[in-house]
Amino acid sequence: MHLAVVELHLVDLRLVAPLETSTGRRDRRPVVLVHLVADDGCEGWGECDALDEPTYTAEYAAGAAAVLAEHLVPRLLAGGSLADDDPVGAGLERLAAVRGHAMAKAALEMALLDLELRRSGLSLAAFLGASSAAVPAGATVSLGEPAAVAGAVDAALAAGYERIKVKVAPGRDVASLRELRRAHPRLALVADANGAYRLDDPAHRRALLEIDELGLLALEQPLRAGDLVGHAELAAALVTPIVLDESVEGPDDLDAALALGALDGLSVKPGRLGGILAARRAHDVCLAAGLHLCVGGMFETALARAAHLAVAALPGFDLPGDLGASDRYFAPDLSAPHVLIGGMLAVPDGPGIGRAPDPGALAAATRCVARWRAGEAPGPLSWSAAAHRFDASA
Repeated sequence: MHLAVVELHLVDLRLVAPLETSTGRRDRRPVVLVHLVADDGCEGWGECDALDEPTYTAEYAAGAAAVLAEHLVPRLLAGGSLADDDPVGAGLERLAAVRGHAMAKAALEMALLDLELRRSGLSLAAFLGASSAAVPAGATVSLGEPAAVAGAVDAALAAGYERIKVKVAPGRDVASLRELRRAHPRLALVADANGAYRLDDPAHRRALLEIDELGLLALEQPLRAGDLVGHAELAAALVTPIVLDESVEGPDDLDAALALGALDGLSVKPGRLGGILAARRAHDVCLAAGLHLCVGGMFETALARAAHLAVAALPGFDLPGDLGASDRYFAPDLSAPHVLIGGMLAVPDGPGIGRAPDPGALAAATRCVARWRAGEAPGPLSWSAAAHRFDASA
């Protein structure tokens, strides 16, 4: 396979409703899209999960755009044609010399997979070995006062969601969760702390023990990302399953967490793990170990959400994830929306990821485009200047 054109689109979208977590409040979503065109005209699209600030992970949207433009795209193009028997693997091998930047690499991997599967007429779900045509949707509810949280949960339930994840942080946790349990004793409910608690703080410990009494399906990432020992202590002390998110960025982290007994489940986020193929490998390890699984989200557009639905259709995903309908995030979305029907989202069955941007929606949301043709050297200085103007607060 020979790549003729590589494009990066810097897109800026406004969220339908702001979302506040322990890492901050967001009302806009900067997105870096990768567009590949092969010499036979076949196309592929990828999306970078990196957020506007390096508060969830070290990667952020403008930085990922610069890394893609200055290091990853040049390496992808430098080797010429990609091996026909495994173009995705060949492409990823060219990126291996760049350390880290999992989300930027995952965006290129997604685009390569989309392109290759479109050429073969195979859906991503079929390629991965999906076992379901639809998956349960999940609604994520922002941090807030108990009345506001209760109202947001009631609205999600009225919209048809049956699985709810509530963001929590010290001092903004137990009262809301207790009220939800009182009003909805059988609700499939998860609390997600995004690493906000510390075991050396007595008030935090008390809150975590009180949360444990509320019959949640899981408590996600209660402690900071690097504290696997603390998570192991907490997993042994609590009845509520501990699900790790930020703590697991690759196979070594997962192996360490398993060895320490630091998790009962994993939030599988392809971008954080390094791509769709890495997400499938993590799924396989967790499934073999008997762990709980959910697919996490990072306010993706319908493009990445299509790919993540294919991952969620693998067997073993038993916890509320972050895969909601498009109208919970963007109106309009960048492509055909994902629609909630009976609490479920359909898994795209078209070739590749099953979605492509609507030209009008993409043009309206695009702030900047960089384009390279095979054999042309990219201009890193001009691209860096454009990337640094990619500011979600503008």
